[in-house]
Order: sequence, then structure tokens, then C-alpha cells
Amino acid sequence: MIKRCMLLVAAMIVSICASAQFQEGKGYLGASLTGLDLHYNGQDGFNIGVQAKAGYFPWDNVMLLAMVDAVHNGSKTVADHISVGVGGRYYITQNGLYLGAGAKLLHANHSYNDLMPGIEVGYAFFINRSVTIEPAIYYDQSFKKHDYSTVGLKVGLGIYLFDD
Repeated sequence: MIKRCMLLVAAMIVSICASAQFQEGKGYLGASLTGLDLHYNGQDGFNIGVQAKAGYFPWDNVMLLAMVDAVHNGSKTVADHISVGVGGRYYITQNGLYLGAGAKLLHANHSYNDLMPGIEVGYAFFINRSVTIEPAIYYDQSFKKHDYSTVGLKVGLGIYLFDD
């Protein structure tokens, strides 16, 4: 019983702390480890990727993002690739759950280019006042060839920047 009460109090404290994190005017830096064979598309073999993000909250609960990522996989057709993109997140009811959408331009093999819009659902677990662990499920749609569309899981680290 005591453990349950302590867990409830801890959850309320995290919720109260999280509510101040998604306010207008705050900045964000993030990095994710993607792939690790935790995504699927019709073309890839072994897969590992990294992603860096920077964001800004122009309004409460709404973050605009810029991102860059690099992926290495065992595919013969679209092997290593890099991409740049923009997107946004909407944080639901100040609890850390977010919905994201964006688009990225992917470049691979010096000749393959693709515009890929995507969506994601994730959660920002606060481990202290400004640092989060952010697991997310995502889907990126390929306009070139449906086999390159990707469903995956990523785990990131986020830092919410404060001016106070």
C-alpha cells in the first residue's frame, strides 16, 4: 500500500513538473537512436540510424522541429542515406504524450532522392527537470516506391531548454 501511494505521489510530481516544460518560448534539443532492426520496410537488411533535432515552442504545447538523420543498412538499392526535415509536435494535456508530423528529404547512393512525409506518436518521460527519454512509434511514407515506406520504433533523449 505504501509503495502504491509513493508511486502515485511520484507520478503527480512528474505531471506537475512536466506541465511547465511545454510552454511558449522554450527551446529543445534531441537525439534519437533509430532502427536497430526495429523498423520494417520492403528493402532493408540490418539497420541502424541516428537522428538529431532542434525545436522551439511558438505556443504552449506546440513545438516546431528541424531534424537531420543518417542511416546505415544492408540494402543493395538504398544503402546508407541521409535526410533533412521539418516537423512539429503537439503535446496532449501536458502529460508528455505527443503526436508528431513532418516531412523529410532523403538522399542516398548519390542518385536516389525521396520526399517522405511521416507521423509519430511518442511520450516524453522526464528523468529530471529538463531531460527526457522519448520512445516513439513512427511511419514514413515514400513517394518514390511504397517498399521504402517505413514503420519503426525509436528511442531518443531530449533536453528542454529554459530561460530562467
